[in-house]
Amino acid sequence: MHRLASDPIAAPIAAPIAFAGSPLDRADHLRSDPEAIAALAGPRARLLKLDGLDPVLTPEGALEWGTLADAAPGSELVFLGLEGEERACFAAVPPASPAGGPHAGPASWNAMNLLAPGDLAAYGGARALVGWHARHRFCAVCGQPTALAKGGWQRTCTNCAAEHFPRVDPVTIMTVEHEGRLLLGRQPRFPAGRYSALAGFVEPGETIEEAVAREVFEEAGVRVRDVAYVASQPWPFPSSLMIGCHAFADAPAITIDATELEDARWFTREEVVDALDAIEAGDMGRAFGAPPRHAVAHVLLRWWVEQG
Repeated sequence: MHRLASDPIAAPIAAPIAFAGSPLDRADHLRSDPEAIAALAGPRARLLKLDGLDPVLTPEGALEWGTLADAAPGSELVFLGLEGEERACFAAVPPASPAGGPHAGPASWNAMNLLAPGDLAAYGGARALVGWHARHRFCAVCGQPTALAKGGWQRTCTNCAAEHFPRVDPVTIMTVEHEGRLLLGRQPRFPAGRYSALAGFVEPGETIEEAVAREVFEEAGVRVRDVAYVASQPWPFPSSLMIGCHAFADAPAITIDATELEDARWFTREEVVDALDAIEAGDMGRAFGAPPRHAVAHVLLRWWVEQG
């Protein structure tokens, strides 16, 4: 039996989670009112400056904002929300698809280290939304061009009128415990020595608990039970919702799927504490390198240690 995600196993996470907590009012009630959106797109409106999908930062390490006049000709404008009661914030979808892959690049990691939590959350939402628009210029039903609608929270086919909405991909990411040790793995693309929580996309027709159990068994050959929800994180690379969970294993034997992981092993509480302490100083732990503090995997490791 899996424990239900609604059945808590400890106190909720108190620390801020990167990319969560945007200060902007999403103002859903305005999205279906083109006249209201047009009225907000005046001289007081702000445009989030982006270099492709990367943030542009001020010398002080904050997001740089401009006016709508700064948008490239032909750009579609996405309504991000309201700052205060009347000042609207927008981001521009570039006319050409922005360069870069789905993972966070150097500019994004630099922004995570510099931006205040509210700025990081505002950028994350904008990046995910702008990136989705850039990838969905054509209808998945008939292949004809789509046009921005509802202030940027929808695209509508110009031919068959099919409606398309920004996608969010649910991903389970989980710590697994066995007799006081934690199962962590590493992918080949990780920096040398770094280990993190196992993770995988939720597939059609399964619950979060089922996805956790399936992914852990597929990647590491470990059967788990008592899956419980811990915390979540929006991760805009390109547009995931990381659903952090914790589970227990009855046996420690590991069988690695080499197509998914380079290595997986059990770490003691002392080794996890050491790795977390080390990464705060920018160092590697004696046994492994912990995930960066902006990743929900770091939050999960720290949460587990605090349950100790």
